Amino acid sequence: MTDVPAQRRFLTPTQVAEELNVKPNQIHALIKTGELRALQVGGRGMWRVGRQDLEDYIAEGYRRTAERIAAGEIADDGETAEGE
Repeated sequence: MTDVPAQRRFLTPTQVAEELNVKPNQIHALIKTGELRALQVGGRGMWRVGRQDLEDYIAEGYRRTAERIAAGEIADDGETAEGE
């Protein structure tokens, strides 16, 4: 046996929000637009996000950010090219 805690396969929108340090309503918006894959379970239609779907969303965010930096849309210090 290992001492590594088992990770859950599915997360609630609140758990996902905690992982990303955002509000749960932002996660619901990402689900609604299809940017973040999720499924509804149970009779009340509770949302669950697969851990791998969250990891894929994060990886895609890194990819898009790298593309924007390469295109000069944002500086690599986090500021936009327009100085926002």
